[in-house]
Amino acid sequence: MFDDRTDAGERLAAELERRGLEVDVVLGIPRGALPVARPVANALEAELDVVVARKLGAPGNPELAIGAVASDGSVWHNDALIAQLGVSADYLEEIEREEAENASRKADQYRDGASIPDLDGKRVAVVDDGVATGATAIACLRQVHEAGAEHVVLAVPVGSPQSVDDLASEADEVIALQTPADFRAVGQYYRQFGQVNDADAIAYLEGDR
Repeated sequence: MFDDRTDAGERLAAELERRGLEVDVVLGIPRGALPVARPVANALEAELDVVVARKLGAPGNPELAIGAVASDGSVWHNDALIAQLGVSADYLEEIEREEAENASRKADQYRDGASIPDLDGKRVAVVDDGVATGATAIACLRQVHEAGAEHVVLAVPVGSPQSVDDLASEADEVIALQTPADFRAVGQYYRQFGQVNDADAIAYLEGDR
C-alpha cells in the first residue's frame, strides 16, 4: 500500500534511481499523475511537463473506454471492443474530434498556452499514478513517440499485469513497482486516493508543492 500519491512518487523515484535511469523530461498524465511525477522529476533532475489524453467512451456508456486520443490527435482503438459493440465509424470520428479538442484545451491550461517541450531525440519518462486499462497511457506514449523522443519509459507505482504487459509494445521500457495478480482498480493500492484538482496539479507542475 502507498500512503498517497506523493509517497508512491518517492518510492518510484527511488527505484528509477536504483536502476540508473537517466531522462531529459518527465511527463505526467493529468491530473492524478502530477503528485507522483514531481518527486520523480526532482530525483532525476529532469524537466516536468504534461502529456494529455482523453478516453473515448462507448455509446451510452461513457465510462467504458473503447480507445483514447491525445492532445495532438494520436489515437488508440480497442478494436475488439469496438467490433463487439458495433460502434459506427461516424461515432468514432465525432468522439475522437471532441476528445482531442478537450485534451488540447487541458494541455493549454496546464502549460498556460505554451507548447509541449521539444522531445526530438530526448529521453522521456511518462508517469501515471497507476495503470488499469492502459487506454490513456497508450495514446500518451504514441504522442511522445510521434514527437521524436529517442527513448520512452512508462513508469507507474502499480498496474494491472495484463495492461503492463500490453504496454510493453508501446514503450521502450515499462517500470511498475507492483503488478498484483488480484488487481481490480488503482485506488485500492493507496490509503489516500482523493481527486487531484487542476489548481493542485498545476502547483505540482510548477514546483510549488
